[in-house]
Amino acid sequence: MIIAIDGPAASGKGTLARRLAVRYGLRHLDTGMLYRAVARAVIDAGADVADPAARLAAARALDAAQLRDAASLREPGMGEAASIVAADPAVRAEILAFQRDFANRPPGAVLDGRDIGSVVCPNADAKIFVTAAPEARAERRWRELAGNGAEISYEQVLDDIRRRDARDTSRAVAPLRPADDAHLLDTTDLDIEAAFRAAVDLISGS
Repeated sequence: MIIAIDGPAASGKGTLARRLAVRYGLRHLDTGMLYRAVARAVIDAGADVADPAARLAAARALDAAQLRDAASLREPGMGEAASIVAADPAVRAEILAFQRDFANRPPGAVLDGRDIGSVVCPNADAKIFVTAAPEARAERRWRELAGNGAEISYEQVLDDIRRRDARDTSRAVAPLRPADDAHLLDTTDLDIEAAFRAAVDLISGS
């Protein structure tokens, strides 16, 4: 069983995907962490994420062990860097095989990202596109960052989310968009429990 969860930054798709993986006894992959890991590798190597050669080299060397340092991959600025990396078609091609291999290993998986239902797993058993108003998403991400001790304003987070939305929806390869057969789930006014119940209902009806 493969469940594809897509949506923009801070829409709640990651939390939802983890809950669904537990519910259905499946493995979970936050595919955004793959691009964060590539971005982190580029930065740690002293290179610039705007350098195509550095991005590609880091993507080719990607190892699952790099995903374990979640705190480092979620530091302020890493989302922006990952968005730049993810817009590179060559990087996406390298990461695609990793994602599909993960999804197709028994008993299946829940993958969350931006192009899972449309590109990575077009034949997924269930597809949900999670969305929310930018202001609501910025509030969630700001509270998360502030709770982890980051010194960043709500306005900065909102600007970052709007930039990432613009980049993700306009990139030439695998832009952020709902798959034609995806269920839409707006979480603007939903807490995680309500969103989880709605997602289970949508999957049950798939």
